[in-house]
Amino acid sequence: MLNNIGLPGLLLIAVVVLVLFGRGKISSLMGEVGKGITAFKKGVDEGKAEIENEVSEVARDVTPEEEKDKV
Repeated sequence: MLNNIGLPGLLLIAVVVLVLFGRGKISSLMGEVGKGITAFKKGVDEGKAEIENEVSEVARDVTPEEEKDKV
């Protein structure tokens, strides 16, 4: 059903949305979408950094468990 929309159909949909919601509402909505994407990317980067920190901590401590117990 949606595989034959094409450029004229997308333009028609965009015009209808613009008429229904108005330019101000759409621009504020797109601003919020942009903020959400930015927050998502920041969260992904923080998650990667946290995982890398945990891996580096595990990699630094190479002392076998038996020797840790003796000390």
